[in-house]
Amino acid sequence: MEKRTTESVWDYPRPPGVEPFDGLIQVEHEGLRLAESFRTLRVLETSHPPAYYIPRADILMERLYPTGKKSYCEFKGEAMYWGLSINEKRLPDLAWCYENPRPGFEAIAGHLAFFAGKVDSCYVDGEKVVPQAGDFYGGWVTSWISGPLKGGPGTRGW
Repeated sequence: MEKRTTESVWDYPRPPGVEPFDGLIQVEHEGLRLAESFRTLRVLETSHPPAYYIPRADILMERLYPTGKKSYCEFKGEAMYWGLSINEKRLPDLAWCYENPRPGFEAIAGHLAFFAGKVDSCYVDGEKVVPQAGDFYGGWVTSWISGPLKGGPGTRGW
């Protein structure tokens, strides 16, 4: 893949925006490719690395289960969480989705986003991502994303 232009998270909008992503997204855990897609959407928000939303048709949904956990985003609405059944284990809350997002985010309805820190590896155009710091946000950090980034100690109130 070609080298991408550096993006500052401080140039991303607030409220967040949604845009199509033209690259390859992959998610893997314990040798299993959970997702592979050229049809993802990115949610971009000031101070956050992108969150990638993958259509269900490009995910091994038969390995995932709804966990019952929910959270609320002031912009996107209510999120529900998904876990993974693999090798006789159940790993909860490693992905989330918005079934009925608020206006402006309809495009991500039913797409899943994965926490990069809860699976073995996530890739953007073949580059292994670094999870966004902290345990609240789910952004993916690549070499072309610059900060400072929200998520680490002392940044929650930004």
